[in-house]
Amino acid sequence: MNIGEIAKRAGVSRSTVSYALSGKRPVAAATARRINEVIAELGYRPNASARALAEGRTRTLGLVIPPAGRRLTNVQLDFVATVVEAAATHDLDVLLSPSGGDHDRSFERIVTGRRVDGVILMEILLDDPRVARLEQSALPYVTIGHVEDPRASWWVDVDYATLVRRGVHHLADLGHQHVVLINRSTELVAAGYGPALRSTTGFQEAADQRGLSAHVVCCADEPAAGLACFEQIRARWPEVTAAVTINEVALPGLQRALHRAGLDVPRDFSITGVIADRLAEDFHPPLTAADVPAEDMARLAVDLLVERIADPDASPRHALLQPAISLRSSTGARPQ
Repeated sequence: MNIGEIAKRAGVSRSTVSYALSGKRPVAAATARRINEVIAELGYRPNASARALAEGRTRTLGLVIPPAGRRLTNVQLDFVATVVEAAATHDLDVLLSPSGGDHDRSFERIVTGRRVDGVILMEILLDDPRVARLEQSALPYVTIGHVEDPRASWWVDVDYATLVRRGVHHLADLGHQHVVLINRSTELVAAGYGPALRSTTGFQEAADQRGLSAHVVCCADEPAAGLACFEQIRARWPEVTAAVTINEVALPGLQRALHRAGLDVPRDFSITGVIADRLAEDFHPPLTAADVPAEDMARLAVDLLVERIADPDASPRHALLQPAISLRSSTGARPQ
């Protein structure tokens, strides 16, 4: 069944049916009623592509992910999956596109090719040229993370500085005096990756406030690096009794390093951090952590982008999330 058959049965032109379906031009009430009666009788459902063309939209969102050569973390995978699910509730498709390095052309096609109605951009740098490019293009976008001055942007983020501060205060309350932050990779920190830099700031501020001896180490996003990183910490600062981490991929390596060193958690060493809840639960013993709400962030990002597409002139909106620290079993009193 198509628009031509509806027009024939309703006794109107094809263009009148099209206008009634798309709302692009007014149609007399009696005519619209007659068209709707025919549609109901025939059980007609407009093709999604046809609706999109009528609206001048693709009904597709772009999701710009980290480079394909870099394995996505569990939090990132959860985020991607939830974006796809959330977009489906709006009858929207999702086009994945890597960015960075050799993938700049892919990002540029997303921006200029009219292939999507809007973009969700992951892994934001404090000074991110991709955000500047999207601003220049006027393509609606929402970022996961935020640039240094985010007032003009639409974004969703976790308040890493505040959450890491809370983790340090929790360790200080337990009597720990020597602590370390296990951060993300040296490359990400050098590039200006927002969560890594904000975590460092929060960590150092809280340590200074509580009079703690504090160290920061960068760790590549892989289990082997977690093991090597912890061994480096033990060799350089044997007095350290507790760690805060935002590096979820390094956790299995940290687990092996603790076992290899014969350290019991939390009797001999305490760990906390900002980590996805299912990874925190998989740690042994379960990790005391601020649980990153990846699914909530994804749904918020999709909702904000849909809102921005519908109203391009709306004032910028954002959401800065501060999940509570889930007290599990990986932190305890400073060993005597």
